[in-house]
Amino acid sequence: MRIAIASDHAGFRLKATVTDHLTKAGHQVDDLGTDSEEPVDYPAFCAAAARAVVKGDADLGIVIGGSGQGEQIAANKVHGARAALCHDLTTARLARSHNDANVLSLGGRLLGETLALQIVDEFLAGEFEGGRHVARLEQLQDIEREECG
Repeated sequence: MRIAIASDHAGFRLKATVTDHLTKAGHQVDDLGTDSEEPVDYPAFCAAAARAVVKGDADLGIVIGGSGQGEQIAANKVHGARAALCHDLTTARLARSHNDANVLSLGGRLLGETLALQIVDEFLAGEFEGGRHVARLEQLQDIEREECG
C-alpha cells in the first residue's frame, strides 16, 4: 500500500516510528515532512498528505501532531479528504468501515508507541462497509460541493 505521511514537530518522533513500522511491513511510504523537531506550522504538511491521497498518489494518508486535532482539521480542508482523529482501535476501525476515512490523524503527545502502531494497523486493515453508510457519505460530498463551489 502507498501511504503519505506528514507531521509537525510534535509528531515527528511518532512519525519516524510509524514510518519504520510501515516500511518493515512492506508499505511504500512517502514522507512529506517535517524532518525535525524544530517548531513548524502543521497545515501545509497535513494538506500535502491529504492532497496526495485525493490525487491518487497515495492510497491512504497519516498525519501526526501533538494532539492530532489541528492536523485532522487541516487535512479535512482538502476537498475529498476524510481525515479521522483516532485514539483507540474502535475509532480507527469505525473511521474506515463507516466513514470511509482516507487519512488517519494521531496525537503524538497522547498515544504511546505500541497503541499508535496498533491504531495504524487497524486503520490500514479496515474496509468501507458501504450499505447504509453510502448515503451518508453522499450527503457529506453534497455539503463539500456546496461549500467549495
